[in-house]
Amino acid sequence: MKMTKRLLFLDDIRYPIEAYRYTKQDVFLRKDWHIVRNYEQFVNRILEKGLPEMISFDHDLADMHYLKQDSQEFIEKTGYDCAKWLVEYCMNNYLEMPKFYCHSMNPVGKKNIESLLKNFKKL
Repeated sequence: MKMTKRLLFLDDIRYPIEAYRYTKQDVFLRKDWHIVRNYEQFVNRILEKGLPEMISFDHDLADMHYLKQDSQEFIEKTGYDCAKWLVEYCMNNYLEMPKFYCHSMNPVGKKNIESLLKNFKKL
């Protein structure tokens, strides 16, 4: 049986080697990353292949996603939406949260993702 890629990298433009350059995390040098670029690819990959060993999150998944006019709501789903879906998926299926990292350069988005996932892991 062919080994499926066990690391999931969520980012709309970057590759793991680029995240390594500013995080200096050796895990980004591994070759078994599967890259997903948006919320739909993220959800579909997990539904098709199961939970990976580790997920690395970016927050901003589109240049144009920012806010709907006159609203605080994002037009495109973000890495935070992926993290919320992941928490719900793990709860509904009685699964343990995989290891995670947040390589996002958006400090607020990064903090939100990390807080959500760390709080879930404590449960």
